[in-house]
Amino acid sequence: MSTAGKIIVLNVDDLEAQRYVKTRDLKAGGFDVIEGTTGAEALRLVEQHRPPVVLLDVQLPDISGFEVCAFIKKKWPEVMVLQTSATFTTSEDRVSGLNAGADSYLVQPAEPLELAAAINALLRIRRSEDALRALNTTLDDQVQARTAELTATNRQLMQEIAQRQKAEAALLQAQKMEAVGQLTGGLAHDFNNLLTAVVGNLDLIRSRTTEPRIMRLADNAFKAAERGSKLTAQLLAFSRTQKLATSSIDINRTIEGMREFLNQSLGANVTIDLKLDPSEPVVIADGNQLEVGILNLGINARDAMPNGGTLTITTSADPDDARRVLVSVSDTGTGMPPEVIARAFDPFFTTKPPGKGTGLGLSQVYGLVRQMGGDVDIISKPGEGTEVRLHLRRGYVAPASGTEAEHASAEGHSERILVVDDDHDVRAIMTSFLAEIGYVVHEAEHGEAALAMQKTVNPQLMIIDFAMPGTNGAEVVKAARAAQPNLPILFVSGYADSAALEAAMGSAPFLRKPFRPAELAEAVRAAIEGH
Repeated sequence: MSTAGKIIVLNVDDLEAQRYVKTRDLKAGGFDVIEGTTGAEALRLVEQHRPPVVLLDVQLPDISGFEVCAFIKKKWPEVMVLQTSATFTTSEDRVSGLNAGADSYLVQPAEPLELAAAINALLRIRRSEDALRALNTTLDDQVQARTAELTATNRQLMQEIAQRQKAEAALLQAQKMEAVGQLTGGLAHDFNNLLTAVVGNLDLIRSRTTEPRIMRLADNAFKAAERGSKLTAQLLAFSRTQKLATSSIDINRTIEGMREFLNQSLGANVTIDLKLDPSEPVVIADGNQLEVGILNLGINARDAMPNGGTLTITTSADPDDARRVLVSVSDTGTGMPPEVIARAFDPFFTTKPPGKGTGLGLSQVYGLVRQMGGDVDIISKPGEGTEVRLHLRRGYVAPASGTEAEHASAEGHSERILVVDDDHDVRAIMTSFLAEIGYVVHEAEHGEAALAMQKTVNPQLMIIDFAMPGTNGAEVVKAARAAQPNLPILFVSGYADSAALEAAMGSAPFLRKPFRPAELAEAVRAAIEGH
């Protein structure tokens, strides 16, 4: 400390005459001086004033100067101590003083200039030490700041590496889906053509027979055909070639409505626990496909709990994204190791024995949720069960309620219809049914025949398959409308590549195979009247 710009020196000596001389010489040298006569007083004054330099006599009445020096240097190491004594006459004495912690020593009596020079020398040392401490502090701060910066950069590089790995995994999964989609698209087209003929004929049999046995057989066959249709829909959903009919749906009501069906499907050994958040009811989804997805997850969970367990379905706000709703399906089963989780969404991958699983369940869930703009992840450990989390887009408009409006009669009034389809069975069932309900129907098996027939028939509606060998449906329609610009069109297709269809014909009416005769009648009536 200093007063009026002067350096304070603490002068400690129990002999008044010696203390007076040193104080006089220090003041003459430009220092402010405070005095102490005992070791205890010296320590009190150091604590109170923190003088840069203490001029300390070795011989004190209560505590030796060596002890006082050692205490000062331990508690206040920045205070410089200059020990004085008339006994510093041998090297042993000087070593004892320095070993006690003194920064220097001076033999009394000392010349005034020598005393001032010794004090100034200690102050220079003090200033150098202060500068060194400040530099060390600055360096420590810089090192800490740089370390924090590097730590933050490393963290950012990691939260980024993780995102890149996730993106790469998503890209790999998408490529797998695309490859399988190319395979399944063609298969689905042929399969749906077969199912259209099967479903149409079975539906007509059911509507025309009154014999219970035939009705029962037709019902059983019809249910089998519907399962085949759902299988095709699953293939198309996870391959993302079929556009889903998304809308705002009440997810809680959808899941509640599945409770009884889930109980029947999963069996008595599985307890179903629904934890549905009433504040998170609306999501953007295809309700029918989502039900199929949840059923698949439930069946997987049942198979993972061979001795029974609990299936829990929850809805809640998505903790990772406020724009989404989290639907979680978890079980208390065997769980999955990391290598199985990594392949769980791969098409046709299954850990079940041959003949026990198709490997399409999780693939279908992945495909339909991604197509609905959401995401899927799995949390699981061996022996700790599995949780599949569906991150669905939040719906902001409540789903429509109430009963559907009654549809107008779908019967025809002798309108001329040209049916174009390369599949004989599909063409036959459409032609037969439409003629039966009042339309005048003409048929063609390919595009060239259709365009030739158009000139004589002058149809009021063209029903045309989208995927045909040679000229596809979109190209035929383009040529047909060159002759009849206002010709109504109804596309039918088992290929179900909605993106390709929309690119070719925009918002043209579209009926996906397989369809029931009543659905065909309604679509035909809507196409004619809507036009």
